[in-house]
Amino acid sequence: MLVDITEEAIVLIMIGSLLAVCIVTRALDRGGLLAATLIGSVIGFLGHWTWLALLIFFLLSASIATRWRYEEKKEMGFAEANEGSRGWRNAVANGGVPAIVVFLHNIMGEPGWGAIAVSCSVAVAMSDTLASEIGVMDSRTRSIISLRVVPTGSNGGMSPTGMLSSAVGSVLLAVAALGLIPDGFSWSDLGAIGIISSVGWIGCQVDSVLGETLENRGYLGKHSVNFTATALGGLLGIASFYVV
Repeated sequence: MLVDITEEAIVLIMIGSLLAVCIVTRALDRGGLLAATLIGSVIGFLGHWTWLALLIFFLLSASIATRWRYEEKKEMGFAEANEGSRGWRNAVANGGVPAIVVFLHNIMGEPGWGAIAVSCSVAVAMSDTLASEIGVMDSRTRSIISLRVVPTGSNGGMSPTGMLSSAVGSVLLAVAALGLIPDGFSWSDLGAIGIISSVGWIGCQVDSVLGETLENRGYLGKHSVNFTATALGGLLGIASFYVV
């Protein structure tokens, strides 16, 4: 019982610290703070505090990437709205799937795939965020489908810097997952990094394909595309648990 109380206290402290940091840095607006609180509570109390720590690592990394050369991106028309503060839609798009994964993992009686599914889902979000926030500064943009030159910032556009940032983001998240969830994976360290980073990078590319096709045609919005891509990451994570 003492362990349970201690873990609950850790989760409460982490959520409180997260909200404090987000308020000070203006990483989230009011709606985003509410959504983050709900998502963090589900992941922390129904899953494990280390899984919540991984999501916090992503949120802080995303905030740094968003603020990076923000004024230049703002002048170019590519900066995140509201001075970089993200709203509830963004929080749900990137954190909704991990929360669903944790909920299903909990009601299914600890099947064992929770850590990898959460990690892969967040890896997609991390990869896509870094690709967008850093890659947008590279004007060498081509369509991910036709490879034709397209305007910088186009849905489905890719650039050398964006592709590199995507890979770096997924690897960083994979390494963070190993550090924050040391007992969550059945593979070797290199094996876990390989799986998580590969899924993260693949999910980012799928996000771009969906952006150029379904989003450009009005079938999906930006946040729906992000949610779909992270959902794919979670499913691939579950599949890897049973297949690899």
